[in-house]
Amino acid sequence: MNTPPSPSGAAPTGGQSVRIGALVPLTRPGWVEAGRHLLAGLELAVGEVNEAGGIAGRPLELVVRDTAADPERAAAVVDELAGLGVAAVAGEYHSVVARSAAARADALGLPFLCSSAVLPALTEQPTDWVARLAPAQSHGWQIYADFLLGAGHRRIALAAEPSVYWASGARILREYLAPRGGTVIELDARALTPAAVCEELADHRATALLLLVGTPEPAVPLVQAVRRDQRLAEVLIGAPAGQPEFAEWEALLGEDGAAIPFLRYLPERLSPLGARVEAALRERLAAAPSFVAFEGYDTIAVLAEVLRSQGAGEGADRARIAKAWPEVAVEGTRGEVRFSRTPGISVWQWAWPPVQVVDRDPAELGRFRVLHAG
Repeated sequence: MNTPPSPSGAAPTGGQSVRIGALVPLTRPGWVEAGRHLLAGLELAVGEVNEAGGIAGRPLELVVRDTAADPERAAAVVDELAGLGVAAVAGEYHSVVARSAAARADALGLPFLCSSAVLPALTEQPTDWVARLAPAQSHGWQIYADFLLGAGHRRIALAAEPSVYWASGARILREYLAPRGGTVIELDARALTPAAVCEELADHRATALLLLVGTPEPAVPLVQAVRRDQRLAEVLIGAPAGQPEFAEWEALLGEDGAAIPFLRYLPERLSPLGARVEAALRERLAAAPSFVAFEGYDTIAVLAEVLRSQGAGEGADRARIAKAWPEVAVEGTRGEVRFSRTPGISVWQWAWPPVQVVDRDPAELGRFRVLHAG
């Protein structure tokens, strides 16, 4: 992080810390591996801010709370953090959980910088209290649809579980593909067994199956069933939400988990800052960092800059922080972060982080191939 040191060049001198609340899924049914990567990025950046002098000589402190993918729990945690005097809240991976947190932060007048969730409507009404780093689902999933069309897929099946997030993704794909000659076949992944999904794919002559489901269940059994059905040997399996990004996918599926395209939010080449952060995250995680870890780091980079420029604390300070979103211009690991008002999106949005469609290379499962970029 290009963080200017304090005038003395020293570490924070002590005194009352500047607190940021961190919402992270760390236990099931949350996506724990994603939460671990998000937290690693957040913590790495906080450490660097403090090494460079903190916020006007005051140490930056991360107050971490586990959301466990529970929207009600997330709302309660935002209440708790507000009462603890945090200057802002940050983080969260799951879109439905982030929506709950955003609504509560908006109601309380507490700035919330959402790191990873992509659901377009994070709040019911436009708000100045919430900003987001991740690209909206309506942006990223349209890029994914372009990839499918470019690869020649016109009959696309969706194995979907019921949720606001999956329903939003299905709608985006359906509305984008239909005018361009695509047909979307929707399958209820909760009502159908993996074997029954295979029958539907064969009956409908689908050339692609997209997994709009949780992992490991039912995503892993669905992949295994399709891979073992000779009738479906040419069917592309896709996972736009990013399930194959994490090591758990490779561990559970092995070769079956390769060549399944997904979305990730990284540039073709990392900047010097991004490369340095990548190395530090790799050491911290003892594994290759996902894009979620970079989102965590960039979250703190943005908040630290805002806190330096607007002050840190409770009450009126929070209002100044929220008013600063449109003034932000911060070098992040994946490009310069700036927020704007984007049509159809109710929060301040970074428009747009880099978007890639990638998969795991069948010849080397630990390597990712970039198939498409937008």
